[in-house]
Amino acid sequence: MMGRAALAACAMVLSGVALAQQPPAAPPPPTDQAPPPKPPDYLPIPKPGPPIALPPVDDFKPLQRSPAAPDGQRRAVKLQALDKVTTRTREVVVAVGDTVRFGTLRIDAAECLVNTPEATPDSVAFLTITDNKPAQAAQKLFSGWMFASSPALSALDSSVYDVWVLACVTIPQASAPPSSK
Repeated sequence: MMGRAALAACAMVLSGVALAQQPPAAPPPPTDQAPPPKPPDYLPIPKPGPPIALPPVDDFKPLQRSPAAPDGQRRAVKLQALDKVTTRTREVVVAVGDTVRFGTLRIDAAECLVNTPEATPDSVAFLTITDNKPAQAAQKLFSGWMFASSPALSALDSSVYDVWVLACVTIPQASAPPSSK
């Protein structure tokens, strides 16, 4: 067996070999350079820019009723309706204040508004759409404003029907709105 002295000698030799294999330590950084600045723990608040000039309140022109219908005509809403089951589409015209049917839907048009002439053209209609399936209670599917320029914003999108606004139009007073089944 090896003695304690031999073990100590082996340990010293091995530690010397291990020390000889380590790379030399990096030189200390030069002392004439300042350490880089530490970033702040918060974001600085930017200085306010020039004020935003808003147009005078008198220049604001909201939506207005569609143009008054000439004598013998009525204001109406032109809609596009899709029956997803039969894949049929129809243009449906609903006079303001009237109701039409499309399949099992009952569509009520309360109002139709358009942008002022100097603004981007758009038509907006307030509709209430109810589904009247046979042997079932009526179910209100939609009640609100639909925008012709943004049909995805507020169109009726049910499992069976899609309905969206195309435009505000005028129709003859004597003709009843077409109904489709």
